[in-house]
Amino acid sequence: MKKSTLHFPRLSVDTAPVAAVGQAGGVLLTETVAASGLGAGLRAALSPWRKPLAVHDPAKVVLDLALTLAVGGDCLADVALLRAEPAVYGPVASDATVSRTIDALAADAPAVLKAINTARAAARARVWAAAGNHAPDHATSASRPMVIDIDATLVTAHSEKEDAAPTFKRGFGHHPLTAFLDHGPEGSGEPLTFLLRPGNAGSNTATDHIAVTRSALAQLPGHRPGHRPGRKVLIRTDGAGASHAFLTWVHGQRLSYSIGFGLPDNTPQLLEKIPAQVWEPAYDAHDCVRDGAWVAELTGLLNLSGWPPGMRVIARKERPHPGAQLRITDADGMRVTAFATNTTRGQLADLELRHRRRARAEDRIRCAKDTGLAKLPLHDMAQNRIWCAIVALACELTAWMQLLALTDHAARRWEPKRLRIRLFTVPATLARTGRRRILHLAEHHPWSVVVRDGLQRLRDTTAFPAAALAAG
Repeated sequence: MKKSTLHFPRLSVDTAPVAAVGQAGGVLLTETVAASGLGAGLRAALSPWRKPLAVHDPAKVVLDLALTLAVGGDCLADVALLRAEPAVYGPVASDATVSRTIDALAADAPAVLKAINTARAAARARVWAAAGNHAPDHATSASRPMVIDIDATLVTAHSEKEDAAPTFKRGFGHHPLTAFLDHGPEGSGEPLTFLLRPGNAGSNTATDHIAVTRSALAQLPGHRPGHRPGRKVLIRTDGAGASHAFLTWVHGQRLSYSIGFGLPDNTPQLLEKIPAQVWEPAYDAHDCVRDGAWVAELTGLLNLSGWPPGMRVIARKERPHPGAQLRITDADGMRVTAFATNTTRGQLADLELRHRRRARAEDRIRCAKDTGLAKLPLHDMAQNRIWCAIVALACELTAWMQLLALTDHAARRWEPKRLRIRLFTVPATLARTGRRRILHLAEHHPWSVVVRDGLQRLRDTTAFPAAALAAG
């Protein structure tokens, strides 16, 4: 029996201008695998599904697919991108082996997904510990919580797939519910969970929102089953999350929340009861006063019986954009929206701006669709659930690479398309001398220095002692 290795080749890096090798910048991702410990974690987690005489470890196959999606692939066969560069990505399984591996994992999908999620959570804890002051959980508090954005999206199916169904937008496909951890204005975000659902799944199904939130909380470092994370974690959704059952559960978990709230039909009459001086100027995306927009609290004017205690409702009114169509709840030519929160401190304008930044979730979903979520290439629902887990791994590797390797650089916020065209495709040549392999990055390439410096940071992170992680 051949013994397969899960690690990727370790390469020294030099910036001498030599002949090109495609996708050399992808070593940023392979070094992120090493720095996060994800490879070893997946190998241990998926060991029950490795056949005795198998040449390729299922964990390596899964990681190869995740790397394929990260560098621009969108189907199983695109793993050929990595197979063409064995000196950089190591031995890569054939298309037939990859397909059989996915089938074998899908046959026991619930247990496999649980194993993958366990490895993801352990790797996330290591990455955040290594990131130090740049980690998403650094200096969090009730006034500065970690933000989990929950939002749904539609994935079109162009053929008959299991559980594909008509959607509310008159399409056909699936309706996954996602949860992303927001990195704030300095970075991107991490996918915590993808819940794949039929296309006709409801937008405001409380049980799905609770399941996604539970799964997302389980991915946070330090989470313990049955432990309530408290107000240091904020759940942020649009109006689809404003159900009595979901908010009651969130309140019972003592989580903070900021959730879109539908206003009653008599909103114009309610707004007339608010004195003009009560309305405060709203802020724009740059924390500056937004001309033509104001915020005020409506809590005392609404009948909130049946909703969790301590819930506040804050409204925003603004002049609509040219051509915008007003709704029945709008008043005096103003567009009126509202959200509910249990945050008791802070200016109304700050709380309203924090809620509007929920739009970052749309960016995260768009990036996930650019990393394999735009289509589900397999037929069975279990197979596509495994595919969604691979998409999450690809998005996480990209986010962790930016967090650890591109700190304090503009590339920290680049989206996948820009990372691929600028960093992952940096040309290079692999030179062998003795027992060493040196990757020569093209000196003339404008981003080779960024790749070199990023690799050095990741090498330093790889040496991050496990004892420090345990002490943290």
